[in-house]
Amino acid sequence: MDRFALNALYALPPETAHHAVLFALEHGLVGQRTTPDDPTLKTRVWGLDFSNPIGLAAGFDKDARAVDAILSLGFGFVEAGTVTPKPQPGNPKPRLFRLDDDLAVINRLGFNSGGVDAFAKRLAARFHRRRAPGVVGANVGKNKETVDGAADYVAGIEAVANLADYLVCNISSPNTPGLRAMQARAPIEDLLKRVLAARDRAAASAKKRPLLAKVGPDLSSEQLADIAEVALATGVDGLIVGNTTVERPAWLKSSEKNEAGGLSGAPLLQSSTACLSEIYRLTKGRIPLIGCGGVASGADAYAKIKAGASLVQVYSAMVFQGPGLANRIKGELAACLRADGYTSVGDAVGRDHC
Repeated sequence: MDRFALNALYALPPETAHHAVLFALEHGLVGQRTTPDDPTLKTRVWGLDFSNPIGLAAGFDKDARAVDAILSLGFGFVEAGTVTPKPQPGNPKPRLFRLDDDLAVINRLGFNSGGVDAFAKRLAARFHRRRAPGVVGANVGKNKETVDGAADYVAGIEAVANLADYLVCNISSPNTPGLRAMQARAPIEDLLKRVLAARDRAAASAKKRPLLAKVGPDLSSEQLADIAEVALATGVDGLIVGNTTVERPAWLKSSEKNEAGGLSGAPLLQSSTACLSEIYRLTKGRIPLIGCGGVASGADAYAKIKAGASLVQVYSAMVFQGPGLANRIKGELAACLRADGYTSVGDAVGRDHC
């Protein structure tokens, strides 16, 4: 069934296929496919219980249209967004490309978003109906024309602070001009201080949600050291490592390999895992990390965990493997853990550094 559906979707332009999948999920046309998770996969991070550590990364469900349906496919968590304060169309089409020969994707979507107000209303409505079990994150960004980028992140965090289980500031997409400059030491320190204060104000007497920053893989050793120091100094709750890359490995085969935008998928696995490992070393394992980039199997997820990830996200592999991806990865990951004598995910986190 997965193969039949994938073949049908491949007949459509990539962005049209994406919208078709979201429509099917939002309207219940894709059924539940999950079985109870292996107890070995249970983990606890930021005081949140995850039945498994495999999540769907931001970018798939930008407007929080189908979070419960996504969770029902077997994911332990899903991250909605990236959403911007004001609605914006994003970059001109075409802006999404499948690199079939490389099991990769290039996108230059540009934070296309229906705006945080509609996003927040959907998350709020979720609290008033039966919800699928699992953890939901809310990922916010800045509008293209905003000069004071941090102000947009403050507005986004204030709007969703009490509507998701964790919060993320995406400062590493290559498709919004100037955005990645916010990863420099002074801008990221200012940003994190402001959004943490906004989170605290919005929470008031309610529980403060964990707040994370999403950083990219195209960072120098000096930049990684700065980010690690700022993360520890500001008290941010975690980091997601990483985002798409602007690099183009020389060995890419697909005809569309030189399209502008961020590259994701299999070619990103090695570099993003190396970046994750360095961040874990620099932070001495003191803050939880989410590993993202190139994960397509249980072995890939296990490599991220041993490099320092407490949780792992996937996205591009769904394009090539279909909605059964989460369940396949979970089965393989549980086998990897057991083969090395681990009884839980937490026991394996950062073991490459021991």
